[in-house]
Amino acid sequence: MSIRKMIALHPDVQGHVNQPLGDAVHHLMYCAKMCLSCADACSAETMDMRQCVRMCLDCADICEATCRIALRRTGENEQVIREMLELCARICDACAAECERHEHEHCKLCAQMCRECAEDCRRADESIGA
Repeated sequence: MSIRKMIALHPDVQGHVNQPLGDAVHHLMYCAKMCLSCADACSAETMDMRQCVRMCLDCADICEATCRIALRRTGENEQVIREMLELCARICDACAAECERHEHEHCKLCAQMCRECAEDCRRADESIGA
């Protein structure tokens, strides 16, 4: 099942889904989980990965909060959604930069997901402001 389909079924949406926002919600869900998994893997590494763990956990929390706010279609709160998308893009970029400092495969995958999520958040932000 698609999250975009679920959004389209909301009575206040009436079948119209902001595709860039739907894409962002989709990536936000995955990014949050990838960051949690990366943080757990980092904590099992023998080297000091505290900063990477912290960045991944912070990113997961921001992605989750942004996803939850962006999913809500009852009423309007575009300014909050836009601010959360902007914040999320910045934290995803920061998390990706931290993960890119490491050679672990889990960090590489997390960085890639964070970069994709940041781009989707920016596209969604632009689509709301249009």
